[in-house]
Amino acid sequence: MSTGEKFVQMGIAIALFVAVFGVVLFLADRVKSRRGEVLQTTAFVLPAVLMVSLGLLYPAIRTVWESFRDSNSVKYVGLDNYHEVFTNSDLLQVLRNTALWVVVTPVAATLIGLVYAVLVDRARFEKFAKALIFLPMAISLVGASLIWKFVYDYRASENPQIGLANQILKWIGMDTYRFLLTEPWNTLFLIVIMIWVQAGFAMTVLSASIKSIPDDIVEAARLDGVSGMRMFRFITVPMIRPSLIVVLTTISITTLKVFDIVRTATGGQFGTSVLAYEFYVQSFRSFNSGLGAALAVLLFLLVTPIVVYNIRQMRKLEAR
Repeated sequence: MSTGEKFVQMGIAIALFVAVFGVVLFLADRVKSRRGEVLQTTAFVLPAVLMVSLGLLYPAIRTVWESFRDSNSVKYVGLDNYHEVFTNSDLLQVLRNTALWVVVTPVAATLIGLVYAVLVDRARFEKFAKALIFLPMAISLVGASLIWKFVYDYRASENPQIGLANQILKWIGMDTYRFLLTEPWNTLFLIVIMIWVQAGFAMTVLSASIKSIPDDIVEAARLDGVSGMRMFRFITVPMIRPSLIVVLTTISITTLKVFDIVRTATGGQFGTSVLAYEFYVQSFRSFNSGLGAALAVLLFLLVTPIVVYNIRQMRKLEAR
């Protein structure tokens, strides 16, 4: 396709966009009756419904349908693909890795973020500390993975090191270590990358929640002799509980979908593959569309209850 044809297509798309919104605005200005209000509402909502249907609903239904078919999407195989997921040893390891990510990452990132939020709250250097802690969130997961890949870089003990972690091991008299190659610990070292990124998000949300605690409650607790860890346990944590739940569930959703870190750091090798990455491998490398669709459906089923629960908690938080 030539450059001129591309510009023509772009012009057509822009013209269609302008035409649709022109019609919507015309109806909004001209139509005043009850029937006209229905027509006006339909004109506003219909484009969004069509886009959601074409971009989300149809692919979801098609994916579920593909999960019951063979690798070439030709023959109906029933639950064979799901049976493969829960019986194949390699795929079981993928599920175990995913479970480890989902259990460790949200809890660790939230706890670290909470500690950060409490320590820097009302400190003299609060703004600088928060900016520094939040900085990893401004980096893409690919960029963060590349940074940590250099940190974990391995070379033999007798050679000069470029990896910070192994250089520290040499300084304290230990042998260098294959951080990204040694199973099963390499999965935990990958999890550290996600915790490093998400702790800043947790700190930001929880710090805002801590600042929203009414001063009269804090003063009353201090008059009653509550301070230190007791203040944190009996006042701070109960008051920010909705925010804690939102942070935990949000990080859980992000962790379930983790792909970039595994792809960049290890390429899913050495026993580090997770559900989202395995879906990519089966669908676009092995061209096993049936098994890939089954993994996608499983990922969707795992994410959905967390999303629903998260939405409910956010509504409760907004209603406070």
